[in-house]
Amino acid sequence: MSDGLLIVSEEVCEKVVDRASAFTAVENVFAAMARGDAYNFPVIREAIGYADALYGFKSGFDKAGKALGVKSGGYWPGNMDKGLTNHQSTVFLFNPDTGQLQALVGGNYLTAVRTAASSSVSIAHLARKDSKVLGMVGAGHQSQFQLRAAAEQRDFEKVVAWNPHPEMLPRLGAVAEELGLPFEAVEREQLGAEADVIITITSAFEPLLKKEWIKPGTHIACMGTDTKGKQEVAAELVASATVFTDEVAQSITIGEAQHAVGSGALAEAAIIPIGAVINGDHAGRSSAEEITLFDGTGVGLQDLAVAAVAARLAEEQGLAGTATL
Repeated sequence: MSDGLLIVSEEVCEKVVDRASAFTAVENVFAAMARGDAYNFPVIREAIGYADALYGFKSGFDKAGKALGVKSGGYWPGNMDKGLTNHQSTVFLFNPDTGQLQALVGGNYLTAVRTAASSSVSIAHLARKDSKVLGMVGAGHQSQFQLRAAAEQRDFEKVVAWNPHPEMLPRLGAVAEELGLPFEAVEREQLGAEADVIITITSAFEPLLKKEWIKPGTHIACMGTDTKGKQEVAAELVASATVFTDEVAQSITIGEAQHAVGSGALAEAAIIPIGAVINGDHAGRSSAEEITLFDGTGVGLQDLAVAAVAARLAEEQGLAGTATL
């Protein structure tokens, strides 16, 4: 990477980082985490008492990929009314040999694409090969990224979707149509009865899916819970599934598993890092009837991995700005 400070804008990130490169970066960093070659630092995430915003820092070091840095940002719920993305963030990459700042990388697009890559990795490794119906719970900004990424992992024949605000569903339906997939807005019970793979991508603080609605063999990727108190599915559903996650420490404290573990219904030791499946140390799905659940809490190393790819490709293609400190 250049000796100068690289500036990689949101626009450039969208040009250079596609779904395939994001998938590979996230899969590799999950594998490195499971091997002990990469680790996340404790997350700081707080309500700032202004604009109803959540703000914080995610940081870590990937020794295998030589990515050191921090993502700073959060969630501003009023941004959509201003024509802005609710999630706002920037990634700072540092030279692990010297500690010097190497790159400033826009984090909004990368957050969406790495979150979609994370659920996509879980689908690739855990969903039944014959999965035909994709269920989407949530229709916000990130849901479109989730749908596009998931559609590449299995030969889905239909998309069923539910959102707390149904008027937002047509935008998701347009993406499904673009992908050549029939789309139907349904109630949650029907979604659970039909879907072979379910992605939840909301900011809910209450369970949106119940255990009794989910059929055997379903794979669920819970991607919205990343803060203490948030919840997308019933704790009973989590406890009844085989649970995989990006990082166990986050899963039990700020992830979907926090409620099941807190109630004693699920043991921390029962939660499996997805990297163990990627590395071949865990078999993953054990039967066609097993319900698997991926608790995608969103770790800083995901952000660093895709930001490092963005910085490298932007520099190689002459699209990065430069500055000196």
